[in-house]
Amino acid sequence: MDLRSNANMEITSILEDYKKGTLSLEAAQAALAQGRSPHTEQTADLGFANIDLQRQERCGFPEVVYCAGKTVDQSVTILSLLMKQYDNVIGTRAPKEVYDRLLPDFPDVQYDNLARMVYQRKDTTIVNGDRTIAVVTAGTSDIPVSEEAALTAEIMGNKVIRVYDVGVAGIHRLLNRVDDIRKANVVIVVAGMEGALASVVGGLVSQPVIAVPTSIGYGANFHGLSALLAMLNSCAAGVSVVNIDNGFGAGRLADILNRMR
Repeated sequence: MDLRSNANMEITSILEDYKKGTLSLEAAQAALAQGRSPHTEQTADLGFANIDLQRQERCGFPEVVYCAGKTVDQSVTILSLLMKQYDNVIGTRAPKEVYDRLLPDFPDVQYDNLARMVYQRKDTTIVNGDRTIAVVTAGTSDIPVSEEAALTAEIMGNKVIRVYDVGVAGIHRLLNRVDDIRKANVVIVVAGMEGALASVVGGLVSQPVIAVPTSIGYGANFHGLSALLAMLNSCAAGVSVVNIDNGFGAGRLADILNRMR
């Protein structure tokens, strides 16, 4: 369900409420101005979770479920509610058991082992035309985070090109693909170790670069802290940084930027 369809449903609901007499003229006018019926449920209280049912209306995509730290039962209950209401739904950091439990009731649900993502993607419309997002990865070990970013962007309606294993230890690999990267509208760079790839790419392209530090690396990497600090201190203009291993955050931000440019 896209934003326009959701808005049309809200307008219809407001007009029907006014016709039935459950809304006064003044209340209906105010509701139309806000674009939301006062009778529309804004949350679903599950006891252990209070689900935001207005997230798509406000932000453009339904609430995304971070499954780590939740029980399988909790994740399945939340995702089931969302999958009944929305075409496209994402659960990140999910164990495969969540997918196995959802599949009998939701035949469109999918699971990606690398990204550890469970998702429903009924609406495959590409909303941003020919504008693409490039996901550039330093090493093969960074691919799980890269796939979380790439899948997030795709489920939200973007074309994604993947450029994997082009880290600075073999800079010729990156230079061989730089023309492909420059064709993208937004670039996500995922790197662990010393995190230098984001600065290098930032100096080669005119597009906004979203840097994702990963926790890949030996001891002094400090579980991604060294890459994070290197990216935050990048001297390349146009580089923004998300949290360590936050592929989802990078994919969502790239989606927003791709809609604006």
